[in-house]
Amino acid sequence: MLTLPELKSDITVNVIADAKKSEAIRRPVEPVGKHFLHHAQRTLRNHTWSEFEKIQAEQNVKRVDESNNDPDELLFDDELTDESLLEHDPRDWKTADLYAAMGLSKLRYRATNTQIIKAHRKQVLKHHPDKKSASGAGLEQDGFFKIIQKAYETLTDPTKRAQYDSCDFNADVEPPKKGTEYDFFEAWGPVFAAEARFSKKTPVPPLGDMDTPKKEVEQFYSFWHRFDSWRTFEFLDEDVPDDSSNRDQKRYTERKNKAARDKKKTADNARLVKLVERAANEDPRIKKFKEEEKKEKERRKWEREAGARAEAEAAAKAAAEAKLKAEAEAAASAAAKVDKKKAKEAAKAAKKKNKRTIRGAPKDADYFGDAANAATIDEQTGFIVDSLDDEQLVSVAEKIKSDPASTRQILQEISKSLSDAGKLPASVLSYYL
Repeated sequence: MLTLPELKSDITVNVIADAKKSEAIRRPVEPVGKHFLHHAQRTLRNHTWSEFEKIQAEQNVKRVDESNNDPDELLFDDELTDESLLEHDPRDWKTADLYAAMGLSKLRYRATNTQIIKAHRKQVLKHHPDKKSASGAGLEQDGFFKIIQKAYETLTDPTKRAQYDSCDFNADVEPPKKGTEYDFFEAWGPVFAAEARFSKKTPVPPLGDMDTPKKEVEQFYSFWHRFDSWRTFEFLDEDVPDDSSNRDQKRYTERKNKAARDKKKTADNARLVKLVERAANEDPRIKKFKEEEKKEKERRKWEREAGARAEAEAAAKAAAEAKLKAEAEAAASAAAKVDKKKAKEAAKAAKKKNKRTIRGAPKDADYFGDAANAATIDEQTGFIVDSLDDEQLVSVAEKIKSDPASTRQILQEISKSLSDAGKLPASVLSYYL
């Protein structure tokens, strides 16, 4: 019993005297919950309490039955997938589909030992000779029951089951036909999954999808190129006689079986190699990787050759510029030569013109009124013209052109200049001096 502490005298309670309650608010209230739903169902369907409870009980029983269903039952065959098994000779049980006989054609090599036991129990209850005879079916299907028993003995023994799975060709998945359009991963995924059951190494890498990295794709095909299979085909061996008295026959049969197994093993390995090679050739990821590698090589090659191309382009540009410069210089030189020649010819023509002007000046001046000495004047004028340099020719000719009336005076002045310079003796210029 708990004892509460005594209240102290200093404990006080503050009461707000002017406090008021909040105003009342009207809100809708709706009935909820399973009890209301039950009430609504009874009311709408006009059920009494007894009727409603009976319906509820039936639903509860149904839910319990559904919850008690074994999930493995959904994986078993509802009916026999191969009706010919009912007529199959039990002495030739090895050629029968043992998984189909057990109702495990959907699971096959994936069936667990527990599932095999459950499937056997189901098949026994369904195909036991006593049950068949009780139903009036007769004994003609007793052979199938024997096959069920052989299947159970084989599939529950790990060694015998491995031997049978090695030869269970019904579990094989064929690759897509060549030349047809198909989704690579949907078509080849089940093929590799079926082949993976024979791998000694686990886990087996998955096929993946279009987004699988290149490294994982390479690891996948590397695994399958080096695939280590435990498949032996021993289940197909010819039975070795148990009679020890005929040892030679026994040894012969064993050698024959070994040779047959080796032959089947070699053929199966060759088949798997071709299968993997075909898958690799048709794998869109391999094609994508090759295209990317090709582009990368071209890019690296382009980068390597970029320097050489730049140098070649620079050299070509320099050569073109040098060629243009040489052509321009040659053109300029040729133009200069032409201009020089024209200038020279022009100067020569001007010189001739100036000489003609000076020589003809006395005649144009009517020989200064002294026509009797015309020959002497022309001769001495010719001496003057021949002794003048280019500048003097131009100067004298310009003076005569600008002032023809002073021609004699101009010739006298230049004659004196030539005589003083010692270019002509005074005796040859007697008329002007």
